[in-house]
Amino acid sequence: MGKQYFSLELNENNKVTKIIRILFGVVCVAVSIFWLIFNIKSLKSDGTLWITIIFLSGFGFYQIWAGLGYATKFIEIGSDYIRLKKSAMLPATLISAGDIEKIELFPLNVIFFLKSRQKTLLRFGTTYPERMELTKDALIEFASSNNINLELISEQL
Repeated sequence: MGKQYFSLELNENNKVTKIIRILFGVVCVAVSIFWLIFNIKSLKSDGTLWITIIFLSGFGFYQIWAGLGYATKFIEIGSDYIRLKKSAMLPATLISAGDIEKIELFPLNVIFFLKSRQKTLLRFGTTYPERMELTKDALIEFASSNNINLELISEQL
């Protein structure tokens, strides 16, 4: 089994979208710096200017971060590991096959039970069911090749 990569994003980012995000982020940061320099004397008296500057700077840096591809959520399934990035701002976690005790597959999420008694929950959206099924199939193959207990659980309403 080779390395398989599955995006958990709602939409795919192409080069044009990434460039626009980076440019928009740079514009937001530039506007916040201009706002800081232009209104430096009035910042002492008005706290809302600080909120504006912090928001524009934070949003701009996030857009640059996302445009560079660091905010992409994904699951990467290798032959003996799973790399999972569930949050746009937090780093990816690497789960070795030897650390996994059991995997539970639900219709809309996956729970990884680790031997250290921790759980890792991965939630799928309902937007792209075909991508979800491909990911589940890869997890089933991963579990069978690494002798990991796998439970398919169907929830009844």
